[in-house]
Amino acid sequence: MTILKTIVLDLDGTLLNDEKKISPKTKKALMDAQASGIKLILASGRPTPAMYHLAKELEMDKHHGFLISFNGACVTDCETGEEIYNQHVDPSIAKELFNHLKKFDVIPMIADDKYMYVNNVYNHLLNPRSHVDNDGSMINIIEYEARPANHLIREMSDFASDVDFPLHKILIAADPVYLLDNFEAISEPFKKKLTCVFSAPFYYEFTDQGVDKANTLNKVLEPLGMSAENVIAFGDGHNDKTLLEFAHIGVAMDNAEDEVKAIATHITHSNNEDGIATALSKYNLI
Repeated sequence: MTILKTIVLDLDGTLLNDEKKISPKTKKALMDAQASGIKLILASGRPTPAMYHLAKELEMDKHHGFLISFNGACVTDCETGEEIYNQHVDPSIAKELFNHLKKFDVIPMIADDKYMYVNNVYNHLLNPRSHVDNDGSMINIIEYEARPANHLIREMSDFASDVDFPLHKILIAADPVYLLDNFEAISEPFKKKLTCVFSAPFYYEFTDQGVDKANTLNKVLEPLGMSAENVIAFGDGHNDKTLLEFAHIGVAMDNAEDEVKAIATHITHSNNEDGIATALSKYNLI
């Protein structure tokens, strides 16, 4: 008999509602699940610093939870605060990618623990919904990405020549319609060198070859004596597909991409309608 012992959650569009908050009902469900001995793991494309406040809110340090950040390139033990796994992009491949990206109308962003680096702080506006409604609503994408991690912003005129620290992930932002039209040309030279994936319609991300949420989750589970059979996972985006395929029960939010829903075991309510709490109740985990 399969016993579910671990809940794995994507953040944006899944755990967090559209106000970027955990609803009271969802928070209570997750606190109750942890109190009953179920382990909680947050798995996101976000940098690690942009996940700490959520781990603290859910008291994951008291229940030995884990953070999988940078789409699987890094794992942090919430109990000890120790980074227990990381995998960086090869510097020579990163340089090749940065030069290649100069051909496209995209906004590259990279980060270390303190700073987020961009080429031009004034090149920051895009319409994140241009693929569904072209109402012209624009956001400051650099602020949108930097604020959750409390990153300070620094300009770096040429990533290809100036980056001198290891990178967990390389992120590009662009108009969703442009990105959909061009992502194949952007990623084609690197398909055998990097993992290339959408994390939102306006975000496309690069990590080292083989890095994704599912592969890294397996590395976390093995020392704990657990496997995919013990996992229920929740997600909404393309970078959650491997996670939902890996888990014994893969739950797609109602707001998930159609490709994610197609591979899910179960589809729950949206991130704004406490879909996580609903599914945990369905599977008798709360």
